Amino acid sequence: MQKSIRLVSGLYLKLSLLTVAVGLVLRVVLLFNEQTTSLAFSFGEWCEVFLLGAVNDFCAATAGFIFLWLFMLSVSRTKYKKPWGYILLALLVAAFCYVAFFNTIFDEYGSVAPRIALYVLGYWAGSFALRLFLPGFRSHWTTVWFALFIVVYVGAIIFNGISEYFFWSEFGVRYNFIAVDYLVYTNEVVGNIMESYPVIPMTLGIVVVTLLVTWYFFRSELVQTECLKGWRWKAVIGPAYVAALFAAIGLLNFNTRFQDSDNVYVNELQANGLYKFYDAFVKNTLDYEQFYLTRPEAEAEAFVHGVYQSTGDNLHAVRAEGEEIRRNIVLITMESMSASYMERFGNTERITPALDSLYKLGLAFDRVYATGNRTVRGLEAVTLSLPPCPGQSIIKRPNNAGMHSAGALLRDKGYNVTYFYGGNSYFDNMETFFSGNGYDIVDQKSYKPEEITFANIWGVCDEDAYRKVIRTLNEETRSGKPFFAHVMTVSNHRPFTYPAGRIRIPNDSKSRAGGVLYSDYSLGRFFAEAARQPWFENTIFLVTADHCASSAGRTEIPLQKYHIPALILAPGLIEPGVVDGIVSQIDLMPTLLSLLNMSYDSHFYGRSIFDPAYVNRAFIATYQDLGYLEGDTFTILSPVRRFEQYRVVPTEENPHHLEAMERKDAVQVDRAIGYYQTSCKWNKR
Repeated sequence: MQKSIRLVSGLYLKLSLLTVAVGLVLRVVLLFNEQTTSLAFSFGEWCEVFLLGAVNDFCAATAGFIFLWLFMLSVSRTKYKKPWGYILLALLVAAFCYVAFFNTIFDEYGSVAPRIALYVLGYWAGSFALRLFLPGFRSHWTTVWFALFIVVYVGAIIFNGISEYFFWSEFGVRYNFIAVDYLVYTNEVVGNIMESYPVIPMTLGIVVVTLLVTWYFFRSELVQTECLKGWRWKAVIGPAYVAALFAAIGLLNFNTRFQDSDNVYVNELQANGLYKFYDAFVKNTLDYEQFYLTRPEAEAEAFVHGVYQSTGDNLHAVRAEGEEIRRNIVLITMESMSASYMERFGNTERITPALDSLYKLGLAFDRVYATGNRTVRGLEAVTLSLPPCPGQSIIKRPNNAGMHSAGALLRDKGYNVTYFYGGNSYFDNMETFFSGNGYDIVDQKSYKPEEITFANIWGVCDEDAYRKVIRTLNEETRSGKPFFAHVMTVSNHRPFTYPAGRIRIPNDSKSRAGGVLYSDYSLGRFFAEAARQPWFENTIFLVTADHCASSAGRTEIPLQKYHIPALILAPGLIEPGVVDGIVSQIDLMPTLLSLLNMSYDSHFYGRSIFDPAYVNRAFIATYQDLGYLEGDTFTILSPVRRFEQYRVVPTEENPHHLEAMERKDAVQVDRAIGYYQTSCKWNKR
């Protein structure tokens, strides 16, 4: 037992000291980096940088040790004995078959994820079978994997040090939400890295250094795997490590209070990069004022107050002429419904016949742009009518209840307000957000078994969802109150499965075209059924999309990948017409409210297109790039206080074609800054 404890404690100490040593070297190097423009530190601040920095690195190493610790705990003879060995093998084989032959959550993330899961489970099941039936193989397997774990840990420590250097050279800080963002845009980031750095020589260098360091520091541990078997040492080390783990996490969190001074370099240098990455992932935020172009606070606020005739945090009065029209409201946000799928916008596959038909019956918007490229961004836009802030959507942030939402506004006016979602609304924090902002929720948990004819990992099919909407609205009309129903569809989403026999594209094709056509088919069925309901003639409908199906392109924000459909349909109220000017997704609900002559006090940045002061503009963003489109000028604000501007130059192939502007438009830059700077400040959560 003593030999086992010495092995584990020695390994933990060496890995921790290696982490601290790499962190020390990194801090010294970063002090001389061109991004570090000031070293006017006090004695106390120097102590924070190096002493607290070492403590933070040691704590991070303790937390990161958990995976190696779990592996060492798994080394035993017991798991191969009857019946446990056969039970474990049966579970692994069952998991492998499930991933291989059935639709799983891995299928929702593209073709690579399920293959990786399949290979991992296949290897795990196969290697366990070898160890179970060939006992002589066990010792060699444990030794090899023990060595690989140590190599991976050493390589990760060295690789992270080099990565943090390059990240600092670009942004002047430790990891933040931009680093988290890079995990979202993997293809673009990998391509950029391959083009920007000598990746192959660097990789070879890291591999060589990793192998040398591993052999020099850990060669004695690599041949001692036999002493990991048994349970006595685990009974001692296990509780001790758990206590150390909680202490390390607590200390890392406690030390963040020393990273809030006026000196950004002191704050960042003493922090641990990996913990900063975790913190950014949890908080989902990217501070606007720290990373983006700004104007003096009073100047930015004066600009917005001038645009909206507002005070404070953009509080302004929206007043309509005439009597308020008490119509029911149905807002439908269709999953991933790009405008490019429509025949109206040049598609020849005829996969949106219902949507194209509806476009001819209502107020049709030809140039609406989504604010982002995720469902939560679209929901945020139509619910809060705010420009997107950097980082994650407000919907996924904490403390997002009690905001000025369309639902809360309408509930105050006596409406029944309901959010309908075919899946489980805990996903993407939708349940917390909508319930905290004036909405009742009807999601998959609300369905009776007989109400579900087809479902996949994302929820019930759109037909079932629309039928649930109609049944619920029929019940709500008995209260005598008008209703506001916000419906979020799910079927146009990978794996693109839907009930058989509905459309011409087979339900097992798992193609995007099939998902689009089925979603459109369901929309047509919904309107056909809704038209037979007594409330239909007194209802106004808004149909749009949450975002497009893809957002990748040659520029940071390719406009054509944010172009979405939108139409407002109200029998007997709105004549068919076309809006051909630029409209933002955040303007759709204010426009609908104006058609109902609604007056209210507003914090919305969105405004009705019928407002005499309306300016055709759109807010379009990724997690870190903030775009502002006005006229033919597209301004993009980016971290490290950069901006780019493009001119929209339509071509036959792409009406949203962008060309870089050599001569910048300072007025448009100032307008973009004014909108984003104030919105991010006033809606910080």
